[in-house]
Amino acid sequence: MSQIETPYLGLAPFLRMNIAGTDLRPIAQEMLTHADAAPDDANLWMNLSILMQCLGHRDLGLTMQAQALSLTRGYHIAAAQQPAKLRLLLLMAPGDLSANTPLDCLLENSDIDLDFYFMVPGDALDLPLPEHDALMVAIGESDQNSALLAALEPVMAHWPRPVINAAQNILRTERNAASRLLQHAPGLRIPPTLRVTRQRLHDVATGAAILAALFEDCDFPIILRPVGSHAGIDLDKIERPEEIAAYLDRVGATDFFVSRFIDYSGKDGLFRKFRIALIAGEAFACHMAVSSDWMVHYVNAGMYEDAQKREEEAAFMAHFDAFVQRHRAALDAIYTRADLDYMCVDCAETQDGQLLVFEIDHAMVVHAMDQEQMFPYKQQPMQKVKTAFRDLLVQLTSASDTEHSDR
Repeated sequence: MSQIETPYLGLAPFLRMNIAGTDLRPIAQEMLTHADAAPDDANLWMNLSILMQCLGHRDLGLTMQAQALSLTRGYHIAAAQQPAKLRLLLLMAPGDLSANTPLDCLLENSDIDLDFYFMVPGDALDLPLPEHDALMVAIGESDQNSALLAALEPVMAHWPRPVINAAQNILRTERNAASRLLQHAPGLRIPPTLRVTRQRLHDVATGAAILAALFEDCDFPIILRPVGSHAGIDLDKIERPEEIAAYLDRVGATDFFVSRFIDYSGKDGLFRKFRIALIAGEAFACHMAVSSDWMVHYVNAGMYEDAQKREEEAAFMAHFDAFVQRHRAALDAIYTRADLDYMCVDCAETQDGQLLVFEIDHAMVVHAMDQEQMFPYKQQPMQKVKTAFRDLLVQLTSASDTEHSDR
């Protein structure tokens, strides 16, 4: 009797449990026990890979991902609402949870079938792929993925179905490229970002080089982060050259991004960071975090503990149209210059009222999983995001079907 294969779960259920405070360790232990008895169950290994990364075991998770991909590179999540409206194929790259667009989180409980195909360098995409109504390049920009994205450009130019997020445009989201792309956009401020080697930073730390000579118009304080770093890992603000040496002692990366720190604190001394989704150029509120620390992350900003901060976020979402109106020119410039059908913007407002952009990316997590009892105000805005993305898919596929029928 053949064993029934485990369904592929994706990130969404694990993220939902994590946000709810569920202890994921017993679940991981049970899955590991099953894996011992099912070494060829690719879906189980891929689920374990995601779960281990949620538990903070990145390297182990990537090892399990490699095991899964050695068995198959295609994975499927059936729409929660059947019959499905359409089928979306996502091109993915091997990597951690930040490597690809986590679209299953946004489309949780939708009527969209999702197929995930993990690419590797050299893929010609002439192998049998799942039937699909639209394709989305979900691969995030990174040094590891740049060649893969570049190789996709000529292939996607003649793809028979609608393509969301052209691969060559994803390359524009790299921090250095994005800072050049958005310079001098109306109503927008983004600090120029320079990629530097460890040796160059060491020279600045020892006085062998002056920062302003390496990077025009840049002075302390600065922001340092390793290339490829996400979620604030090894991100630091450096006030003086001598602080760089201590930073390099604890961070072993070879290449870094450096940019000037811009103080975006409000009159009350607090920092506010917004996550905005741009879908076909239309802006949607995803969240706002309020923190006493300049390095704002929603999970550690005190949003769960402080009702007053949640009230402020609720007001931001309720009056988001006013935010969009204030920053219309900047948001339009981001969409026009980046030219991505779906993307997110992490941003703030400067003290003189400009839109301060930290990052543009299509691989940020967008979800509607916060507990409704604590965050009742999020349900409607997040439903708008989900509906807008679904509408984009329907519009693109309908237009494609019409075009094909007219031929």
